[in-house]
Amino acid sequence: MRNAWNLIRKLSRDEKGAALIEYTVLLGIMLVAVIASIIFVGGWIQGQWTALSGQLP
Repeated sequence: MRNAWNLIRKLSRDEKGAALIEYTVLLGIMLVAVIASIIFVGGWIQGQWTALSGQLP
C-alpha cells in the first residue's frame, strides 16, 4: 500500500503523471456511466419482455 501512495505522489509531481491520473479518473467516470446505462436499459428490456409475455396466450 505504501508503494502505491509513493507512486501516486511521484506521478502527481510530474506533468505526464498528472495527465495520466486525470485520464484515469475520466475513464472511471465513463465506465460507471456505461455500466449504469447497461443496467437501466437491461431493466427496461426486461420490463418490455415481461409485458409482452403477459399479453401472449
